[in-house]
Amino acid sequence: MENSIKQKIINIALRSFMTGIAIGIGATVFLSCENKMAGAFLFGTGLFIILNFGFYLYTGKVGYIVERKPSYIAEVALIWLGNFAGTFMFARLVLCTRISGIAEKAAAMCSVKAADTPASLLVLSFFCGILMFIAADGFSKIENPVGKIMAVFLPVMAFILSGFEHSIADMFYFSVSGTWTARTFLCLIIMTLGNALGGMLVPLAKKGFSE
Repeated sequence: MENSIKQKIINIALRSFMTGIAIGIGATVFLSCENKMAGAFLFGTGLFIILNFGFYLYTGKVGYIVERKPSYIAEVALIWLGNFAGTFMFARLVLCTRISGIAEKAAAMCSVKAADTPASLLVLSFFCGILMFIAADGFSKIENPVGKIMAVFLPVMAFILSGFEHSIADMFYFSVSGTWTARTFLCLIIMTLGNALGGMLVPLAKKGFSE
């Protein structure tokens, strides 16, 4: 029993850490693109990796809290920590390379986030949470291969071009730009909560649907 629990924790931690790497890849290509539309599309590469390899993304998992046992909350918390570790590690590695100049663009983005109000951050992350649940749930349930691809890339493009806040992507931006402060960490917590509330909206609404 103890070994199975330990194995489960390791499995969640590894899958979550790899998700942080995948989000780091998506965020790096986004920051590297001059064309925002192209960057928003290519950011979806990160989510495509995550969903195809069975990695664990906080914003793709948190919405299912309303359908699972209370113990699932601890799993989601571990996923969040694993995502954080992965994005931070990837960001530190990027800063050791010749493409470290993307940190300047990330810093400009982070200054806007840090100057925003808590209410604005909560609402923007709430909207992103809705889109990310739709992406993850759609990929798992849509059988048409074209539909699966659209479920991955369209929600990602929508949240980036709309300026919605994705807490895991922001972990990377804060890390690569070196802008971690008490203020930015508080912003991250607010965005984490907003993503959770948005992610729970669709499954909660579905409970009230009539067949």
